[in-house]
Amino acid sequence: MSETLESTVFKPVQELAVDCNTPPERYIYTCSNEAIGVNPPVLDIPVIDLNSLQSSSPSADRELEKLRASVTSCGCFQLIGHGMTSSFLDQVSSIGRDFFALPVKEKLKCLRTAENTQGYGHDTKFSENQVLDWTDRLYLITSPEDQIKFQSWPECPESFRKLLQEYTEKINLLTEAVLKVLSRSLNLKESCFLDQYGENAYMVARFNYYPPSPRPDLTLGVKPHADGSAMTFLIQDKQVEGLQVLKDDQWFNVPNVPDALLVNIGDQVEIMSNGIYKSPVHRVVTNSERERITVAMFCSPNSSRYIEPAEELISKRRPRLYKKVNNYFDMCFEGYQHGKPAIEAAKM
Repeated sequence: MSETLESTVFKPVQELAVDCNTPPERYIYTCSNEAIGVNPPVLDIPVIDLNSLQSSSPSADRELEKLRASVTSCGCFQLIGHGMTSSFLDQVSSIGRDFFALPVKEKLKCLRTAENTQGYGHDTKFSENQVLDWTDRLYLITSPEDQIKFQSWPECPESFRKLLQEYTEKINLLTEAVLKVLSRSLNLKESCFLDQYGENAYMVARFNYYPPSPRPDLTLGVKPHADGSAMTFLIQDKQVEGLQVLKDDQWFNVPNVPDALLVNIGDQVEIMSNGIYKSPVHRVVTNSERERITVAMFCSPNSSRYIEPAEELISKRRPRLYKKVNNYFDMCFEGYQHGKPAIEAAKM
């Protein structure tokens, strides 16, 4: 599909939402088993202090146990002590907010195409019957360098490129630190998961814009899924909630915690932990009154690297659950096409 044709066909959800009383049929999500609009309880997600985890004080062991319990139970936690100031995180959110506030003509300069999936637009369309998410996105690979396509990066706001590159560097260091403490929490050598993760990591930033929906009971900002990453770091909207996690077959609201990053375990760490740590199924709901903007950074091993369960976590009592795999995102793509979670394809 040419860029010209893509520009003609593409209709931002942000524009649809302006004078829309009922969402177009392609955005209507119908699944009787997963009702939208029922107000679920709030999930009690532990707040984990990385500074405490990395200290030599007695509180480090308690914090490590709290981390292990959280990731085993619901697959996510709220991270503080991450070394980023509140004002810096606000700046990263603001460049996304400023981008989505631009005129459509300006945003279309970054439009993703069939030849270049990076940039501004909807999710990739796999079929004509696919139900679309009620969201617009800016999707950019930020690492490794040879995968970056700066022509897809906004020129406005002017600070966009500098801030996103700085945020990428900080998240890369944070990923290493979190992988180390996750290994320690399972009594593994500190470098166990990091050795599999390797260098030259694959990192993707996704700025998500969720406009108000005229029918929150019929639309989803993001359909239920689990992340194919090793880990995902999310800057939540400070004012508007919308993320929900599935736990024990029930949906829970994820609260906003000031200055915390929500860390979500992805499929690839579930594989490394031999299923001890869970990659949670989650979704995003919409509301009828307020827009919501978030920034997700997906962090994964380079596709050429193989990952597998740590040998120390395999025993007669807990046999090996997953195969040795690489190119996990290709598996995600195939699983999505067949309506199956990608991690199913990695199971023994």
